[in-house]
Amino acid sequence: MSTPDADAPVEIAWQGDWVVAKRQGRWEYVSRARGIQAAVILAIDDAGQVLLVDQYRVPLGRRCLELPAGLVGDERDGDTPESTAIRELEEETGYRAERIEELGFFHSSPGMVTEGFTLVRAHGLTKVSEGGGTGEEDIVVHRVPLTEITAFVAAKRAEGLAMDVKLLLLLAHDWLA
Repeated sequence: MSTPDADAPVEIAWQGDWVVAKRQGRWEYVSRARGIQAAVILAIDDAGQVLLVDQYRVPLGRRCLELPAGLVGDERDGDTPESTAIRELEEETGYRAERIEELGFFHSSPGMVTEGFTLVRAHGLTKVSEGGGTGEEDIVVHRVPLTEITAFVAAKRAEGLAMDVKLLLLLAHDWLA
């Protein structure tokens, strides 16, 4: 089976500090600059409550409900998904993880972007600060019982928040039951 455009040269249409717009044959897509990827954190405490964050996202023009996450290697050489997850979980949510378990690498929108993320599970959570991010991130932290996640997401959607596709991980059980 031949794959149209697979052997076409990759052209860079535009490049910024964080993203690169590319063209390959008939395809146009975006990549992260410098090969940067993301670490996404599934953090559920011993009481069965999941940590979520919301923050303003310029491309969406509104706040977005998300799992905590961060970029691997954007500011520190030698970053790993695990070290990024530990740092970002604490910065964004105020919780420190005793242990990080890697769950796999995933692509969120493979028809449009090359970006992927490593999903990790945080274990042994301890609250050490208020969180909220660094600088001007303006991150709001939510601690939501897993048993109430579907209703919580629906309420936030009704308030006008955008929903990150990774929230499907938490909603699938209710939707597939």
